Amino acid sequence: MDYAFRAEGLVKRFGKTTALDGVDLAARPGTVLGVLGPNGAGKTTAIRILATLLRPDAGRAEVRGLDVVRDAAEVRRMIGLTGQYASVDEDLTGAENLVLIGRLLDLRKAEARARAAELLERFELTGDAGRKVSTYSGGMRRRLDLAAGMIGRPAVIYLDEPTTGLDPGRREEAWRLIRSMTSGGGAVLLTTQYLEEADALADEIAVIDRGRVIATGTPAELKRIAGGRTITVRPRDPGRLAEVAGILSAVTGRDAESPHRDAVTAPVAGEDGDGALAETVRRLAAAGIPVTELSLRLPGLDEVFFTLTGHRADDTEAAA
Repeated sequence: MDYAFRAEGLVKRFGKTTALDGVDLAARPGTVLGVLGPNGAGKTTAIRILATLLRPDAGRAEVRGLDVVRDAAEVRRMIGLTGQYASVDEDLTGAENLVLIGRLLDLRKAEARARAAELLERFELTGDAGRKVSTYSGGMRRRLDLAAGMIGRPAVIYLDEPTTGLDPGRREEAWRLIRSMTSGGGAVLLTTQYLEEADALADEIAVIDRGRVIATGTPAELKRIAGGRTITVRPRDPGRLAEVAGILSAVTGRDAESPHRDAVTAPVAGEDGDGALAETVRRLAAAGIPVTELSLRLPGLDEVFFTLTGHRADDTEAAA
């Protein structure tokens, strides 16, 4: 199988601290690999090795068949990197930043200007191209930073927690831009500690905890690790929650819970989720209970992380 990038058995130590302990990562062209884990899990260290900024103590990594240690110069010409914080020059305009990076990548002046204009339009910054970056909002700087990582048309793009510090609306905007990066066969490695971000963007996910990959798979495959699906019912009349809970408990054979004041949930054992949902609909109708929400869903990635590690992702982050 052809990989856009691949790492095998990566080990990296800093003094007595082992940041990576035998990490394997791989992604095919045209896909997004989400590397999910809390702060301190080893995500940034893995990216720095894949970007030729660190040498591994053991293991190997390659980009498009080129070794990141032996062929570092060639690898750098094939990759783009956007870190956790915007790295653009505040004293230059948006356009000047992109042209400068293009020239550093050996683009001719006309080519660098054309590429900058193309990316400014794509990232919806054309109207602000002549403004100094010091006047940009945080969301605008993040968009410019993402554009800067694509100046050289990289085959592989590393995004290290690219939405850190963005409000929810700007995060959705960044997600849309990240999804577009795989057009034309490019591959993206996205590190994040936001569970919903990995779920929304990644074709495959590698879960890292304390320097080790503890699970890999598609979002749906990882969700199955946490067990069966869950039925959620939100009655139009919150006063009928107890009746809904009784119906769900009878249908599923499990205790129903109310994680929210106006909704009831119950896990569905085994694979008969569709049958349980249909029976729930029938009983609600027979009882004359109108609802505003009725859903059957797989567990979330936060539940997967808890199943794999025995603790929540934010608990590990706080400890780190």
